[in-house]
Amino acid sequence: MNPEEQVLDRIERARRRRPKVREERVTLAHGSGGKATRTLVEAIFLEAFRNPLLEPLEDAAALSVDGARLALTTDSFVVSPLFFPGGDIGDLAVNGTVNDLAVSGARPLYLTAGFILEEGFPIADLTRIVDSMRAAAQAAGVSVVTGDTKVVQRGKGDGCYVNTAGVGVIDRPGRLGAATVRPGDAVLVSGPVGAHGITIMLARGELDIEADLVSDTAPLHGLVAALLAAAPGVRVMRDATRGGVATVLNEVAGAAGVAVVVDERAVPVEPEVRGASELLGIDPLYVACEGRMVVFVDGAEADAALAAMRGHPLGERAALIGRVKDDPPGLVLLNTVFGGTRICDLLVGDPLPRIC
Repeated sequence: MNPEEQVLDRIERARRRRPKVREERVTLAHGSGGKATRTLVEAIFLEAFRNPLLEPLEDAAALSVDGARLALTTDSFVVSPLFFPGGDIGDLAVNGTVNDLAVSGARPLYLTAGFILEEGFPIADLTRIVDSMRAAAQAAGVSVVTGDTKVVQRGKGDGCYVNTAGVGVIDRPGRLGAATVRPGDAVLVSGPVGAHGITIMLARGELDIEADLVSDTAPLHGLVAALLAAAPGVRVMRDATRGGVATVLNEVAGAAGVAVVVDERAVPVEPEVRGASELLGIDPLYVACEGRMVVFVDGAEADAALAAMRGHPLGERAALIGRVKDDPPGLVLLNTVFGGTRICDLLVGDPLPRIC
């Protein structure tokens, strides 16, 4: 066995081990969307709640009720600061939930909204957040139909947290899912990546970096509808939130048992995002987006899918960034701008906490 085969064998054996949380307490890394999050989810939550609907760990659960196919998702938002260039926690909560439904192939219909408020939180700020949610829901064609409010003592929270759930109808026959991806498929991204995470970091004012950036938060249901109409061979879609594009690629590669090979030069990144990422020492592939999605589609339909995405305002700069191969299974390989190839693994740690 040559050195490369030995490395791949060690990786494969490590992945086959039963997930176990080794920390005694929860850390910020457990919320990063990377390795620690995956271990927490699989070792604690999936182990406790395991059932066929939960096991795929998709962005939404696909349910059948009296012949109707529904999608159900839930999400929580703890972004800091609450207001940032291009959005706030309110429209972020609506768009994030709508997107989880949309990339699951569902037509978003209804949302819930739960608020955890800290004593002393300004009513003017709460009104601003709710107004933003109302406008975002109206733009996405969904209704907030039920909710809940809790207040905690001063110093026991951080102003305002929002929890949402969403319900949508799956009109399209067949099923989407990471496990359906196969060798020969194409990998697309709907636009430049990383703007949201970098915008949030700069908005905190902790870094002496200035950049003309706004969050990419947006509802993706219209883009998804155009894509599915043009390319019925779409296998799976994921919005690239916590952990960014790299996390999505790794999740799909692992679930399908395939290799995903990505051309780093093909991944669209705004110069401001790239520059800020270099100063922060992070890779844009791991930075969260809130209005971008990664798409795996039958390779024969890659051109049709790309054209459909570019024909929508939210997909004008969509790009084909890679292909699916059969070996080495479960790994993401990045052909770098320097001409080499490296493994692009799941995120370790949490360089950008509380970005959604």
